Amino acid sequence: MRTVPEPRSRVFPARPGQAAVLIAAFTGVLYLSEAVDTMLGNQMDRAGIQPRTIDGLDGVLWAPLLHDGWQHLVANTVPVLVLGFLVLANGIRQFVAVTAVIWLVGGAGTWLTAWGGTHIGASILVFGWMVFLLARAFYHRSAGQITLAVTLFLVWGGMLWGVLPTTPGVSWQGHLFGALGGLLAARLVSGADRSPVR
Repeated sequence: MRTVPEPRSRVFPARPGQAAVLIAAFTGVLYLSEAVDTMLGNQMDRAGIQPRTIDGLDGVLWAPLLHDGWQHLVANTVPVLVLGFLVLANGIRQFVAVTAVIWLVGGAGTWLTAWGGTHIGASILVFGWMVFLLARAFYHRSAGQITLAVTLFLVWGGMLWGVLPTTPGVSWQGHLFGALGGLLAARLVSGADRSPVR
């Protein structure tokens, strides 16, 4: 028996065309959801996270798929496409695992700590994916990962101020706990990558 190290984490997907189709399909689901919501008079938005209420707990599952109008969705579209594509670098299985951690940690944290109103939006995922990609560079310390992280920080680093309660009407709790979910996902992925295969 011998041990072999896991392959180094990729910076970009091995099959970029497939990754682009997958993240475009996910984005299409967001647009379809908003189209249906618009036809229903924005009734679907009520299915978002309603903090510390039993009826609003299932909003953890639906909140990232819902948006407060087209402007809200459009603002999230480019980050979803770019960051989601990059998170797909190590395949669909890791993408699903990372996204699930961010989705659940971000949603549960918002449900536990937020107040008032209904909390919705894919920005939970956007903040989680962003922090995951930054933290992944810290754990792997490869030149490619670090270069990508620096580039992302220069382009979108300002968005991280969104974890603070500075903008009225914005669910900073969703941003904060989405980011924490991304940090946890990066730690879990790093641990899995370092485990030897027998």
